Amino acid sequence: MSTPVIETLAEGSVTQQVTGRLLIDTKGPGFTELTEAAERWVLATGLLQGVLTIHCRHTSASLLIQENADPDVRQDLMTVLDRLAPRNAGYVHTTEGPDDMPAHIRTMLSATSLSIPVLDGQMVLGTWQGIYLIEHRDRPHTRDIVFHLIGA
Repeated sequence: MSTPVIETLAEGSVTQQVTGRLLIDTKGPGFTELTEAAERWVLATGLLQGVLTIHCRHTSASLLIQENADPDVRQDLMTVLDRLAPRNAGYVHTTEGPDDMPAHIRTMLSATSLSIPVLDGQMVLGTWQGIYLIEHRDRPHTRDIVFHLIGA
């Protein structure tokens, strides 16, 4: 294993914080890619380096960095989530419908916040990495996503 190399070091350079919001209308269960929206937003901030936090303000939807080249990956991931948290499995919590508790479990197994480094004004993602919102409910929802970039 190699030792991480310091590429840039600027003392006291954290000079700005920028926050923004993105509303995403989902179509029901599945993945919605938001990589391009995040890229445009980072570029619009004018910040060249820092850390981008992306946060989903919901308990029945989540965020994920995953392969964006082959849609079969996303289909397989949904299949796995269906097996891990099946609908109609006799859950006690059914106040918001039979799809709500499985959605909470699926969110627990994934993430509601992501941290992504920003260098030279761009998110540092791998070649095949994309940023996704995963809708875990059975019907369409409007999901509120918060972007926060701190840097210089």
